[in-house]
Amino acid sequence: MRLVLQEFVSLDGVSQGPGAPDEDTSDGFTGGGWFVPHLDEAFERVAADWLGRADAFLFGRRTYENFARDWPEMTDHPNARVLNGSPKYVASRSLAEAGWAPTTILSGDVPAQVAALKRQPGRELQIHGSARLGHSLLTAGLVDEVRLAIAPVVVGGGRRLFPDGGTPVGLRLLHHETTPRGVAVHVYEPTGVPEYGTYGG
Repeated sequence: MRLVLQEFVSLDGVSQGPGAPDEDTSDGFTGGGWFVPHLDEAFERVAADWLGRADAFLFGRRTYENFARDWPEMTDHPNARVLNGSPKYVASRSLAEAGWAPTTILSGDVPAQVAALKRQPGRELQIHGSARLGHSLLTAGLVDEVRLAIAPVVVGGGRRLFPDGGTPVGLRLLHHETTPRGVAVHVYEPTGVPEYGTYGG
């Protein structure tokens, strides 16, 4: 399977709490719900297309707990069947059990376990949210594609997908489009160490 990282981000790189004010208030974050005003039918089609390519999902603990709380109750949503019925993996050292079946808990050497999952047959193993997990697997060279939905808003604070001090990674743009409400959809292929140069003028 290919490992695909899908993230909602703001113009200033924040990925925390895009879907609701109370989605993720860790570290005192109060700016949740910043992505919602920019949703439209065009982006819903993009998101549904991405979701339709998944054969399994990978989450960090916090995102998993949010999804596991909400999606089993959303049986009338068009994406519910895929999310509720597909194999799910959660990277966590603290979870003792995971009730959103079928779920497998990954602990210990998570990159090695993810590398083993990638060797299984299938289309895409998708990371939704879970920015810390996604960033760590990107810098480990395990991510095959990065899909960013960039909202036209500056949040001004919160956890960022690419924090200061992270490992540099080069990316090649594969696709881009913009929805009527201004979400910039960018799809990238990681290319390893970035290239550098000097502008000659």
